[in-house]
Amino acid sequence: MNYANVGNKRFAALIIDVIILSIFQSIITFVVSLAIGGIASNGETNEETIVAVASITTITTMVIIVVIYWLYYAIQESSPKQATIGKQAMGLVVTDMNGEKVSFPKASIRFLSRFLSGILLIGYIMAFFTEKKQALHDMIAGTLVLQK
Repeated sequence: MNYANVGNKRFAALIIDVIILSIFQSIITFVVSLAIGGIASNGETNEETIVAVASITTITTMVIIVVIYWLYYAIQESSPKQATIGKQAMGLVVTDMNGEKVSFPKASIRFLSRFLSGILLIGYIMAFFTEKKQALHDMIAGTLVLQK
């Protein structure tokens, strides 16, 4: 199997995906802010109302964004293309340990495990030192990132 190096292609794929997701994130933040701000304030502009609307908007936006990120990664990585748009552009695919397509639950575990990898970036740094170039989230989910 041709394991994808942690270097340029995987990093470029991440940047492409982050750009795409940032566009969605901006739109969602704007729409949620307008919707909740319009519903919650009812024309009131006192300090308590403003703080409450800001808190509800922030929490709602965060939840929606996490769900969108999860679906973006899990749906695409478990699809027949086996890759996000960024990974496709870089010629990378996500597979199980046998080089086969991953299921949606396995892709979901991979996504959720990325939070652990992100702690001090140690989970990502591990990919530089493992035989199969696996980050912590790949090890947890039993996945590989391969060069097509």
